[in-house]
Amino acid sequence: MTTVQSAYQEEQERLTRSLGDIKSQLAGIGPRYTGDDFTEQMLDLQREERRKRLEVAFREPYFGRIDFEELPGGEQKPLYIGKAGVAKQGSNELLVIDWRAPVASLFYSFTGGEDAATYTAPEGDIEGFVHLKRNFMVRQGELVRMVDSYVRGKEEESVTDEFLLYRLGENKDNKLRDIVSTIQHEQDRIIRSERNKALFIQGVAGSGKTTVALHRLAFLLYQYADRVKAERMIIFAPNRMFLDYISGVLPELGVGDILQTTFVDWSLELLGHEVTIRSASDALAYWFEEHRTAEEMANAAGRIKGSLAFKEAIDNRIAELEQRIVPVIPFEPLPGLVLKPEQMMEWYETDYGDETLMKKRDRLVSRIRRWFESELKMRKIVDKKLRAKAQTKLNAFAKKIPSYTAPQLYAALFQGKQAVSVIPKAIASATAASLKEGQAEAEDLAPLVYIHLRLYGLTIPAYDHIVIDEAQDYSPFQLEALKLCQRTPSMTVLGDLQQGIHAYAGINSWTELTDLFNEEQTGFFELNRSYRSTMEIIEFANRILGGMGVGVKPAVPVFRSGDPVEVVQAEHAAWHKQIADSVRAWQATGHFQTISVIGRTAQQCAELHEFLLKEGFEASLVQSKQPEYGGGLSVVPVYLSKGLEFDAVLIADAGSDMYTPDDAKLLYVGCTRALHKLKLLHRESLTSLIKEEITV
Repeated sequence: MTTVQSAYQEEQERLTRSLGDIKSQLAGIGPRYTGDDFTEQMLDLQREERRKRLEVAFREPYFGRIDFEELPGGEQKPLYIGKAGVAKQGSNELLVIDWRAPVASLFYSFTGGEDAATYTAPEGDIEGFVHLKRNFMVRQGELVRMVDSYVRGKEEESVTDEFLLYRLGENKDNKLRDIVSTIQHEQDRIIRSERNKALFIQGVAGSGKTTVALHRLAFLLYQYADRVKAERMIIFAPNRMFLDYISGVLPELGVGDILQTTFVDWSLELLGHEVTIRSASDALAYWFEEHRTAEEMANAAGRIKGSLAFKEAIDNRIAELEQRIVPVIPFEPLPGLVLKPEQMMEWYETDYGDETLMKKRDRLVSRIRRWFESELKMRKIVDKKLRAKAQTKLNAFAKKIPSYTAPQLYAALFQGKQAVSVIPKAIASATAASLKEGQAEAEDLAPLVYIHLRLYGLTIPAYDHIVIDEAQDYSPFQLEALKLCQRTPSMTVLGDLQQGIHAYAGINSWTELTDLFNEEQTGFFELNRSYRSTMEIIEFANRILGGMGVGVKPAVPVFRSGDPVEVVQAEHAAWHKQIADSVRAWQATGHFQTISVIGRTAQQCAELHEFLLKEGFEASLVQSKQPEYGGGLSVVPVYLSKGLEFDAVLIADAGSDMYTPDDAKLLYVGCTRALHKLKLLHRESLTSLIKEEITV
C-alpha cells in the first residue's frame, strides 16, 4: 500500500469514527419540549441550536486539516476544520474546530513555506510551524477526495490550487453555495475584519464577493456573540429572485433569523405603505429598452434625487420646520390664563433631548395639553361652556404646530414657490403629480425614508450590521438613509463598478459612498481574482470593457482553461433554430446542469421562451417580479442576469443594434454569467464592443 493510499484509509477510518460520535450525540438530544415552563423552553432552544449544529456537521463533518506545532515547545497536533465546531462526546476535546475560530484562520492564510506561521487569538498572537495542510471532500459519509496542499519538508511544487480548481469545475444548480472549504486568503481577510466599520468591497464578476459578505455575517455572529444578534442584521439584495438564489448559504453555515430583503420592499414597509411604487418590471423595461443613451441616463431623476445636494436641500427644509415647531406667540385659552412661548421653548429644548422632530413635536403638544388640564383644575374652572370654549382654542392652537408624515413633507418640496431649486421643474412637476396620487418612483424612496427617520426615527432596534449587495447601483442618499439605522457604522458594502448598469441612478466611483464616512470608519478591499469563469471567458469579457476607465482593475482568472468563446453569425430566417440547436447540443453532452439564453430585452426573451417551449424544451422565463430561480434552462433579459451564474450561456444576439458602445457593462454582465461555456450569436453586424472577433 502506498503512502497516499495509507493516508487515505486512515482518514476514512477517522471520518467513520467522527460520524459515529456525531450520530450518537444527535440521538442523545431527545424530543422537543412542548410545555409552558420558561426555563425548560430556554433549555430546549439551546438543545435545538446544538441539534442544528450537529446536523450540519453530520452532513459534512470537516473539509480541512492542518497539523500545527505551537511554539515554543508545543506538541504537533492535527486540527480538523469544519462548518460547525463539535466536541467529542463526553469530553471537552474538539472533534471539529469551527471554521470561524482563530486557529482555523491558519487554514486560509497559510500558503506554504518553512517559516513559522502566526494567528491572532484572544490572548494575543500565537506562533508555530505548520506541518500539513490537507483538503477533504466528504459526501454521504464517504471521503471522495483528499488533496495535500502542503507537506512540510517536501520540495515539490505546491498544489494549493488543485482542490480549488476541482471545486470550481463542478456544475451549478439553482442555489448559491457556501465557499467555506475554499475561502482564499484575500477573502478571509475581509470576512474576519473588525465589525465597527463600513467595509467597501470592489469585486470583479465571479470574485465571490456575495458569498464573502454572507460568510462575514456568520463570522461576526461567532466572534461577537455577546454584542451582535442575527435578528438585528439585514441583507439588501437587488431583487427577490436573487434572495432566493442566495437563500441556502446562511442556513448551511448554521445561521438563521437574518432579514433578507430589497431596498424597495424594506422602504415601503418602513413607510407603512403610505406610497406605492411603479412596478420594477416597468421601470427596468423603460430604462433598458427605451431610454438607453448615456445622456438620458445622466440626466435621469434618479441621479438628482440620489445626490447629496438633494439631501442638503431636505436637511435645510427640516431645519426650517424645526424652527417653526415651537410657537412664537403665547397661548391664551382663557382671559388671564397664558402659556408663554419661553416656557414652551424650555420644555422643547430641555425635556425631550435627542428625540426625533415629530416625537418632540407630539410631546410638546401633550405637555401643553397637560398644562391646560392642570391649570383648569387648579383654577377650579368647571363651567362646561367655558371649558368647551377653552378646549376649542387648545385644539386650534395644537393644529398650528406643524405636523407632517414623510410623504407630506416630501411632496411640499416640489410644490409652488416652496419647491427646492436642485430639482428641475419638469421633474418636480411630475413628482408632485405622482405623490398626489399616492405613487412614487424607486428613486423617491431614499429621500422618503430619510425624511421618515429624521421625523420619527426607527421603531425597531438599530441594526448591528447591514449588508448591501450590488452597491454600485445605490445612490449616496440611500446610504445616508441607512446610516440613520445604526448607532455606529457596521456595514459590508459590495459591488462592481464594471457591472454598474443602472447608470441613471448608481455611482461612478466608490468615493461617492466612502466619503460619507470618516476615514477611520471605513475599509476598502479589492477582489480582482475571478473564480467563476474559465480563462477564455474572463479574457473575452475583459476585452468588452476595454478602456472604459472606471478605475477598476480587470478580472484575473484562476488557471482554469476551457473551450474557446464562440462568436457566430446567425441568419435572420434561421436565428431561432440556431439558438435551439445550440441548446440541444449542450444538453446532449450532459455536462451542463444550468443553461441560460440571455436576451437584450424582456420582449425578445418572451418570444425566445415561447419558441423554445414549442420546440419541446423545458425552459423558464426569468422576470423581475418572480420570487425564485429554478435552475435548468432559463431565458433571461441581460439586465436581470446580474448575480446569477450558469454552466453555459448563449447571448442570443450580440449585434450592433442590440449592444451600442453605451451598453458595454450590460454585455460584460451577460458574458460573465458563464462558468464553462460561452457562445454569442449576432444577426446584424457584430457589436463594436467585441474588439477581436472569434468566429466559428
